Amino acid sequence: MALCVGTDAPEFTAKDSDGNTVSLADFQGKIVVLYFYPKDDTPGCTKQAQSFRDNFADYQSKDMVVLGVSMDDEASHKAFAEKYGLPFTLLADPDGTITKAYDVDGGGYAKRVTYIINAEGRINYVDDKVNTQSHAQDILARLG
Repeated sequence: MALCVGTDAPEFTAKDSDGNTVSLADFQGKIVVLYFYPKDDTPGCTKQAQSFRDNFADYQSKDMVVLGVSMDDEASHKAFAEKYGLPFTLLADPDGTITKAYDVDGGGYAKRVTYIINAEGRINYVDDKVNTQSHAQDILARLG
C-alpha cells in the first residue's frame, strides 16, 4: 500500500538521466509531483510520460517540479527521454531504494503511483489509480 497523505515524504538522492545527483531536498519550498512507473519505453509508461511532456509548461508556470522514477538505469532513462523529448527529470532507482521507501515496490519494478509533495515536504495527495493517457491533466486539475 502506498504511503498516506500527511506523511513526511522520505528523503532520497538518486542519479538523473545525465548522471547528475538529485535529492528531494533540492526542491524544498516547491510542490513536487513524484511519479513512479514500471518501465521505460513501454506503452502505458510512454503515454504517461508524454502526458507530462505535453503539459509541462503548465507545471512550470505553477513552479511545480515533475520527477519520474523507475527502476531502470541512467542510460535507459536517457534513451527514453531523448526518444520522446521528455523535458522533466527521470531518476534512476536500479536497486529499488526510493521505490521501497515510498512503498511502491512491485517486486522488481515500481508500481504506478504518483505522490504530490507540498512545499513543506509532506505528502498531500496520492494517486494509485492512474489513467496513463490523462495523468498530467488529472494531477493539474487536482492541484487547482
